[in-house]
Amino acid sequence: MRVLGVDPGLTRCGVGVVEGVAGRPLTMLGVGVVRTPVDADLSLRLLAAEEGIEEWLDEHRPEIVAVERVFSQHNVRTVMGTAQVSAVAMLCAARRGIPVALHTPSEVKAAVTGNGRADKAQVGAMVTRLLRLAAPPKPADAADALALAICHIWRAPAQNRLQQAVALHTVNATKGRTA
Repeated sequence: MRVLGVDPGLTRCGVGVVEGVAGRPLTMLGVGVVRTPVDADLSLRLLAAEEGIEEWLDEHRPEIVAVERVFSQHNVRTVMGTAQVSAVAMLCAARRGIPVALHTPSEVKAAVTGNGRADKAQVGAMVTRLLRLAAPPKPADAADALALAICHIWRAPAQNRLQQAVALHTVNATKGRTA
């Protein structure tokens, strides 16, 4: 499975591509950030984010895009920019027919470090170790994007089984009502 992780941010949007399957060593295929000019109009910044994400999709051809689920913060302006870039990433994937998975920050931290309250340094250290890198990816947004991809690869098999069970239950419940 090849996953593009996206840590949305209006100034720096972390992107990272990881390939592998749960239970096996993972491989980083690329990591970086898509930057937008702070002094530009919001619409132009979102367009720059879209163009940057499209380039990553063109270059790496992921099977799925894992995006950090936006959560409430005290700074409404920050959360709005994050949510807007998150929507841009989802739109880029949907336009290509690529499935999107959303993961909360605590879910990602727990998957990668074992602690849902881990700090950025702990996440960076574990990403470095799990992907056998020489040094933690910089800036932290890039490491967070890789952590999102890792989280999805590790959680996808269980999530798929759960979705299949729910679908089967729904089908069986529907058959029971129509009989």
